[in-house]
Amino acid sequence: MSDEMRQRGVILEELRDQLGAGTISIGGAVKRLRNEVTGLRQEQFAAMCKISLRTLRQIEQDEGNPTFQTLNAVFKPFGMQVGIVPLRRG
Repeated sequence: MSDEMRQRGVILEELRDQLGAGTISIGGAVKRLRNEVTGLRQEQFAAMCKISLRTLRQIEQDEGNPTFQTLNAVFKPFGMQVGIVPLRRG
């Protein structure tokens, strides 16, 4: 496995943990995935996910109210989907 593939795996695992723990927003995770894993510009990534550029921008800025279908379209290229996780008490 190449160093680049390993690094992508590390980023994906880190973001899954952060999302589950609630220490990163969905928008922050999407932006980091797009930049660090795909290296695509917003226009390219939105087209790949078959969503509008405006929708992607809103997601990355934690604005709007995206549907599960839209979020799943954004996370699918990374082998992820939206789900339900237990609340962390603390």
